[in-house]
Amino acid sequence: MMARISGSGTEGDWAGFARLFLAVAAGLFLGYLALAFIVDPYDSGRSTLLSAGAVRQQGPRTAAALRGRDPAFSGAVIGNSHIQLIEPARLSAATGIPFVQLSVPATGPGEQLALIGWFLRHHPRPDALVLSIDDLWCTDDPALPNDKPFPFWLYGPDTLSYLRGLLRWPVAQEVFGRIGWLLGARRKTARADGFWDYEPDYIRLGDLDGERFRVARETPAPDAADRGKAGPGFPAAERLGAVMAALPPETPVVMVFPPVYAAGAARVGTPRARAETACRDAMRAALARHPRSAVVDGRQDRPALHDPTLFFDRTHYRHGLARPLADDIAATLNGLRSRAPHASEP
Repeated sequence: MMARISGSGTEGDWAGFARLFLAVAAGLFLGYLALAFIVDPYDSGRSTLLSAGAVRQQGPRTAAALRGRDPAFSGAVIGNSHIQLIEPARLSAATGIPFVQLSVPATGPGEQLALIGWFLRHHPRPDALVLSIDDLWCTDDPALPNDKPFPFWLYGPDTLSYLRGLLRWPVAQEVFGRIGWLLGARRKTARADGFWDYEPDYIRLGDLDGERFRVARETPAPDAADRGKAGPGFPAAERLGAVMAALPPETPVVMVFPPVYAAGAARVGTPRARAETACRDAMRAALARHPRSAVVDGRQDRPALHDPTLFFDRTHYRHGLARPLADDIAATLNGLRSRAPHASEP
């Protein structure tokens, strides 16, 4: 009998311990989640209790959460490194519209559509949009897969997805990193307008006229079309068209086909050229669903595209090409804004 009592007591002790353990674990879990939500590690605005109104130094994938909702900006440039050198301050000076750079390197249509959606949720009647459309938009995969990790949970409208995102280990590190930043006497901040000049980074890699960069620039593009980019369907264009149709009609939108060095351009009459033309035609059709829109075609052949001193490789160009391109974008925006209203506009 004593053995049975002892055994029963032991089982009771273990059951009590298990309940206590689960209660403590649940408390810690909920406590962390509440803390993370309040701290809002990327300043997404879901909690404004600790919003500092400044961008903590971080990568553009997460910094766009604050930049994209900042009421100080009413125009946005969205794309990847192929439009990254467009200076928002230059556009602002030429148009009077305060621009923010929301370009994120190594992103494609899925990520960029998420950023467009984020900006529009916080700026439902923006003064302007500049969208960079490169070859990555030409995929025939309706999933619009991304090659690099991207925090879709941060930019989505679903609160539950956001809460799940807060449970990631790198995000937990950012929660406590942000607390330290908020408590610090000297907070290091990044540019509010998101401009990131990568030209010095390239220059530090070595001689721009050396063999490494020369090969990257001068290797011709193949004549065959890239697999999965020949159409006939381009789902990214369909999704972009839906966004364009829903925009306020008075918002000017400029679609930019970013410059490509002559060696990287498709040869006329090749399968690659036909595939690229079909893709750009689909993108133009999507853009046309918005009445106040235009295209700036940086790929149109001209002497600058044959100048190797203006390019690092076949698709990344230097300030000598980026600044005139920014001026073309600004002039196009000003033209759209001064144009008489379309018949469908109020």
